[in-house]
Amino acid sequence: MLRTALRNVLAHKARLVMTALAVMLGVAFVSGTLVFGDTVASAFRAASTVSLKDVAVSVQAEYVPGAEDGGETPTTVLDSRLVDRVRDLPGVTAVRPSVNGSATLARKDGEPLNADSSWQNLAADYVIGTDGKDARHPLVSGRAPAAKSELALDTTTAEKAGYRIGDTVRFATTGPALTKKLVGIVRTEDPRVTAGGTLVLFDTRTAQGLFLSPGRFNEISVAAAPGTDQHALTERVRALLPKEGATATSGAELAAEQARQTAENTEALTKMLLVFAGIALFVGVFIIANTFTMLIAQRGREIALMRAVGASRRQVVRSVLVEAGLLGLGASAAGFVLGLGIAAGLRPLLNSAGAGLPDGPLVVAPTALLGSLTVGVLVTVLAAWLPSRKAAKIAPVEALSSIEASAPAGMRVRNALGALLTGAGVAVMLYVSTLDNGAETNLLLAMFGSFLTLAGTIVLAPLLSRPLVFLAGGVTTRFFGVSGKLAQENALRNPRRTAATASALMIGLTLITGLTVAGHSVDRAMSRAAVQGLTADYRVANSAYLGLDPKLADKIADVPGVAGATPLASAGLTVDGEYALISGLDPKQLGTVADIDFTSGSAAALGPGRIAVSETYAGRAGLRTGDIVKGRFDLDSGKPARLKQLTVVGVYAENPVVAGVVGDLGDVLPYAMDGGYDSVLVKAEPGRAAGLDREIRSALGDSPLLKVQSREQITREESGEIDVMLDMMYGLLGMAVVIAILGVINTLAMSVYERTREIGMLRAIGLDRTGIRRMVRLESVVISLFGAALGIGTGVFLAWTGGSLTASGLPDYTTTVPWPRLALFLALAVLIGILASIWPAGRAARLNMLRAISSQ
Repeated sequence: MLRTALRNVLAHKARLVMTALAVMLGVAFVSGTLVFGDTVASAFRAASTVSLKDVAVSVQAEYVPGAEDGGETPTTVLDSRLVDRVRDLPGVTAVRPSVNGSATLARKDGEPLNADSSWQNLAADYVIGTDGKDARHPLVSGRAPAAKSELALDTTTAEKAGYRIGDTVRFATTGPALTKKLVGIVRTEDPRVTAGGTLVLFDTRTAQGLFLSPGRFNEISVAAAPGTDQHALTERVRALLPKEGATATSGAELAAEQARQTAENTEALTKMLLVFAGIALFVGVFIIANTFTMLIAQRGREIALMRAVGASRRQVVRSVLVEAGLLGLGASAAGFVLGLGIAAGLRPLLNSAGAGLPDGPLVVAPTALLGSLTVGVLVTVLAAWLPSRKAAKIAPVEALSSIEASAPAGMRVRNALGALLTGAGVAVMLYVSTLDNGAETNLLLAMFGSFLTLAGTIVLAPLLSRPLVFLAGGVTTRFFGVSGKLAQENALRNPRRTAATASALMIGLTLITGLTVAGHSVDRAMSRAAVQGLTADYRVANSAYLGLDPKLADKIADVPGVAGATPLASAGLTVDGEYALISGLDPKQLGTVADIDFTSGSAAALGPGRIAVSETYAGRAGLRTGDIVKGRFDLDSGKPARLKQLTVVGVYAENPVVAGVVGDLGDVLPYAMDGGYDSVLVKAEPGRAAGLDREIRSALGDSPLLKVQSREQITREESGEIDVMLDMMYGLLGMAVVIAILGVINTLAMSVYERTREIGMLRAIGLDRTGIRRMVRLESVVISLFGAALGIGTGVFLAWTGGSLTASGLPDYTTTVPWPRLALFLALAVLIGILASIWPAGRAARLNMLRAISSQ
């Protein structure tokens, strides 16, 4: 039987090639994900090792509330005297004091560089060691910055920004733009930079002036002599530090913490990718099962002869499973090799979406290889198990009497099971549609209901295929005559086979449609929320989420064409134990930049000590217009919490322009984050809005940190994140669709083989080669459209019922169906059907008429 299995694999190479490709692609996704996870983890560890090289102890300044602006600033306890004292400790061989900060660059063409990911925009001092170089930042060209007017960039940053040695570089740290001359280009291994960030280096004195004060440092790295106990050295360093303001950590502790963070950073991403790999393999199961079912039907006489000469049912099952195992092993090995390419391409793909993953060589662990091969073989064998059982049940006399398989049986039981699963899934999802929050239990319930609905639809697919294929076939018959009618009959001939082929495509389109409808609905809701109630023409904010200098509002107001500039600040406010953000502004200017609907009271009554509250917060805190309450301001401003008597002068409908409470700017600003404004809303004079953003930028020093956005730009920014996410999901689900296409090709090719004599007879009675090709092509299109109709319909239903879970986080959410995109999916289904039929249709048309008629 083993020899028989080997012979069958070799004898049916062409018929198994698509199945092997499906397994290969599914395993490639799994292996690529496993290798990618190991590679990223290794890259993070390597980057950590580089950054901690020769670091026995790290002394870091703690952050405390700023005295002036209310933001957090590093303490000043790390100074030159402390550096000298640490250097004199026994066992210390070197001490490296450093200054760290953040600087956002402008490109040479003037546009901000990486402004939306400012946390990756690093700035530091170029620390010259005893050899006259900075070991962390080796020079590639030029020289080290040595004067206040000079800086250096890393190679990637200089290339992206378009700067060369000698150019003037414009940048900003927290305020107006600054300019300095580029005198050096360095190389860095910092993972934040290699993953898409930027690096700007200054001489130590200049860096201290920008980010600290003269003679102060953010960190002191201590190198120890060989054999020195890190723990003991750390304790000696701690003894030199003041009780507050700085912490000392051993290099071993830092390495352990970074290893923990690395595991957390990679685990979630790897799990998400494995989910999509599982989807791809699940789609492949339909192709594998379909292929072996058709092969067994074609080899019915061969199996009957085996049974007649003494082969038991168990041996027949074992032979088919061995054949499947060999196919799975070979395809899995090829898939693992392909997965290495996927692993190499995932990192730049994810980094382009802002993932921030470091560079590093591919890491191929034995567990990834064994896991990939095991998954591929198991999936193939399990998918072939039911067809093998069916083969073993064929009676020898029945199989010897005809090559054709008997008509499928057991549809009544299958239809009942499908109806039960689908009904249960629909009931669960209808219940989910009544929920109004995305709690974990609700999400799990929605996932369970979605699974039941999808599984039930798959089981019911043969029953659903008859009306849907008949409907599609009516169209093909009307427009393509006999070829269209034959295509309809061929698709209806074996509902199970048609359903299995279409289900592979249906799964991918269900997920893609569900994501598209949900994403489009969230996009529309976020876009509406971004500008709902906003009547200002522009919003000025800091891209690094830092507070805006209060002086900027006056500068904006003086720009020609500006009718008014209304600053907004926010802080935390607690009333009767209920917390909310409070927006502070000038009550007299509120109506010029925002349209707020007051259900009681009015904006005119706002002022010092007088607040208005949203309907939601009023309900939570039990507040009404006219109430006098004690409010506590306490949002991370660093100032002590302060109780203030407040009078509620109005209640308004929820509005995204302001927070849950609105108050006077003078009450809120002292407790605002960074002691600055969140944003400044700008109203233009009539007819002066166009191009006003350039004037505002120029008046504010053209800082790369500032964002001056019109209403349209605010909307695009909100929708851009959703579009990036959908594009990434489309890419990940694209593998499942490709596998589904292979399934259509495989089914059609094997169906052509089964119908060889029939095709010969059609040729004999006058159907030409063009008609044969059209028949196969239309059959493929009908199957693809059937799968697309089921997938799109199921996806829309799941997105509609699950959309209610976003209600708590996005009150304006309503399910919005993107009809043009769904029409595009249908068109793609037609295209998929046409492309998938090219090879089978060509093969059918090339069949020799006489040989086809005489085939057995």
